[in-house]
Amino acid sequence: MFFQRLRLTLDMIKFEHSIFALPFALTGALLAWRNAGFRAEGAAWKLTWIVVAMVGARSAGMAFNRILDSDIDGLNPRTRMRHLPAGLLSAGFAWGFLAFMTGLLVFAAAMLGPLCLYLSPVALAMVMGYSFTKRFTSWSHVVLGFALGIAPAAAWIAVDGALDLRILWLTAAVTFWTAGFDIIYSCQDFEFDRSSGLYSLPKRLGISAALIVSRVLHLAMLVCLVMLLQSFSLGLLGAAGIAIVAMLLVYEHSLVKADDLSRVNAAFFTVNGYVSVLFFVFWAADVWYARRGV
Repeated sequence: MFFQRLRLTLDMIKFEHSIFALPFALTGALLAWRNAGFRAEGAAWKLTWIVVAMVGARSAGMAFNRILDSDIDGLNPRTRMRHLPAGLLSAGFAWGFLAFMTGLLVFAAAMLGPLCLYLSPVALAMVMGYSFTKRFTSWSHVVLGFALGIAPAAAWIAVDGALDLRILWLTAAVTFWTAGFDIIYSCQDFEFDRSSGLYSLPKRLGISAALIVSRVLHLAMLVCLVMLLQSFSLGLLGAAGIAIVAMLLVYEHSLVKADDLSRVNAAFFTVNGYVSVLFFVFWAADVWYARRGV
């Protein structure tokens, strides 16, 4: 019974979608490793705890969001069959899972160093605080973006022990990327947001204008990635990674039209998974070749 509820909980928080932000966090760690002269001592250990911390933070944030929104989800035709409003999971079990994942994040942060431990409550406040924003601001998408965007900076701190301002270009890029695709996803709830009093950019501007804002945000992401590339003097593989991200974003926006949202899930889940993974693969290859002196 416990493992069945755990499986349902992991399904509730879409555990597999941890892949969205994790590759960008790993990119931040790799850039810090490169900046430190490729010191191998303790690198694998730190990388392991960075992954654990990321999984803990993301899982805690998603669990809190599902708990807080359970009443709202029960009223929305698109979400009323989610695990909590449908009665597949109890609130008590969800709270217990949230407590465990919070503890996991704090423990992993402690393993990564004093500064990471001190900053772990800030990270928790960001990933959980987003859940409240849709109740008072149409720009909740940007708040969600920043909650994911702090991951590369946190990974840098974990490796280096201090923050390098250059990595904030990646924080900004992830913020704009996430905000852009969250706007696309929220277009599905345009009518419900209007009737329920929730806030979103599609509700405020209309779906057509909101999709334009999403494109602008994704363009801003690409600009930030170019600035990041220049800041760290990466090579052709890094530039190729940005080009692939650009092509994927163009494809993502081709899937969604104001009068046809039938392919939102493909744009949101599939394409963005490729964006983060392929970006990491190309930038990791660039860092690897730099290590080899190629």
